[in-house]
Amino acid sequence: MQEINYGRGVLQKELSRWNMKNKRKFILILIAFITIVLTGVFGYWLLLDISFIDAIYMTAITLSTVGFGEVSQMTDTAKLFTIGIIFSGLSVVGYAVTNIVAVFFEGEFKEAWRRKRMAGRIEHLKDHYIVCGAGDVGNTVIKHFRENDLDFVVLEKSEDKTNELVALDVLAMNDDATSEEALIKAGVERAKGVICTLASDADNVFTVLTARQLNPKLYIIAKAIEENTHKKLKKAGADNTISPNEIGGTRIASMIIRPSVISFLDIITRADKVTLDLEEVLIGQGSVLIGKSLKDARIPERTGLIVMAIKKKGMTTLSFNPSSSQILDDGDTMIVLGKEEKIDKLKSLACDESPHF
Repeated sequence: MQEINYGRGVLQKELSRWNMKNKRKFILILIAFITIVLTGVFGYWLLLDISFIDAIYMTAITLSTVGFGEVSQMTDTAKLFTIGIIFSGLSVVGYAVTNIVAVFFEGEFKEAWRRKRMAGRIEHLKDHYIVCGAGDVGNTVIKHFRENDLDFVVLEKSEDKTNELVALDVLAMNDDATSEEALIKAGVERAKGVICTLASDADNVFTVLTARQLNPKLYIIAKAIEENTHKKLKKAGADNTISPNEIGGTRIASMIIRPSVISFLDIITRADKVTLDLEEVLIGQGSVLIGKSLKDARIPERTGLIVMAIKKKGMTTLSFNPSSSQILDDGDTMIVLGKEEKIDKLKSLACDESPHF
């Protein structure tokens, strides 16, 4: 949130600076034009000894270069004066037109170029994530995704929020996540997962349903606001549902009832400064761990990690605090606790090439 607010401040500051710069520029152009007009009027009035109205007329036809006839016999001095007025007027008018065109069209050209560049970057993404909604929950997801260098695209209906994210070099599209077209533009057919954090349960359900139809292999997590929405999201195709209100209330109560447990959870979820990770490691084909028991695998001695749980291939439940005689097989998943660099070492032993986050 701090980074988003910082981006918003930078964007507003730059916009204010741009407006002030253009305002000064147009004031100078106006002053220069008025100065040329007044110089022309008083110059013709004095040089040609004509009426004030005729002097205004002469200045007008000179600056507009329409070619109407002069109101009096032109002297050599008056001719040289006219040449000076013409070139001065053309210079100021040309400069004014250029800046007016730039003000009205430069922003559109820049926006079109930005959209084209962003669309090109999104087209090259594969196995990325799509974050639907950049509210409070969505911004927290975005922050952690950025910290872990994950590829992701944000779909956000608010233009202001989209611009704030773009200012932070985040791939963000100002579009409706419930739209099938928007999801396709975000690369849902090539994506690895979708995170739905929209403001209403109805929008989240519809987005989950649409995304699941477009890509049956997606891993979808959705935010549930009302208590009875979890089942609807699951039926629509969500793999998991999260209720920020329930989690917030549970955490507040736990901080009172079990403060030491919460301190431990803060460590393994990086809410504290200690860099411990709770990570899952998949045992892949060709791993030296296949067929060995936990005792023989000697994971704590070889990597410094603690094996918290094991999920056998094809099973949906976890076996917590597994015994030392537990045999490791291809496709099993180990839940381990330890430092980031140690997890990389275990992934190498397990032939797990998926990034940890």
